[in-house]
Amino acid sequence: MKVVLFCGGLGTRLREHSDTIPKPLVNVGFRPIIWHLMRYYAHFGHSDFILCLGYRGDMIREYFLAYNECLSNDFTLSEGGRRVELHSTDIDDWRITFVDTGLHANIGQRLLRVRKHLGDEPVFLANYSDNLSDLPLDRMIADFESKKAV
Repeated sequence: MKVVLFCGGLGTRLREHSDTIPKPLVNVGFRPIIWHLMRYYAHFGHSDFILCLGYRGDMIREYFLAYNECLSNDFTLSEGGRRVELHSTDIDDWRITFVDTGLHANIGQRLLRVRKHLGDEPVFLANYSDNLSDLPLDRMIADFESKKAV
C-alpha cells in the first residue's frame, strides 16, 4: 500500500523555522519529522512513499539524495576508511517518489498531480508530513477495510 505525504505547505504556523527550511525537515531529536513519519509507516510494512513537494521541495530532495546512514546507525570502519560496514539500516527498503506538485496547490490539487504514481492501487494512505502519531496503523487499516467503504 503506497503512502502519499503532503510536503508542500508554506509552514506559516512554524514561522521561526519555515523561513529557512520546510516543516517536514524540522528536527525532532536528530532526525527530521518526515523521517520519523516515514519510519512509522515502514514499521507497519508501508515503505513505498510519494512525496508531494512544494515550498522548499528542493531541500527535501537534497536531504534524501545526501542521506548517509552512517550518521544515524552503528557501523564499523576498516581498511583505512575505504570500507564501511553498517550494522543496521534506516531507509534501505524505502522507495521514495518525489513529485513537484506546485508552490500554491491545495491538498486536492497535490493529490491529483500524483495520481499517476498511484497506479492501480485500490487503497492508499495519505498524511500531512508534519504530523506524528503512535496510532496502531495496522488495526486502523483493518477497521477501514472491514467497513467496505469507498
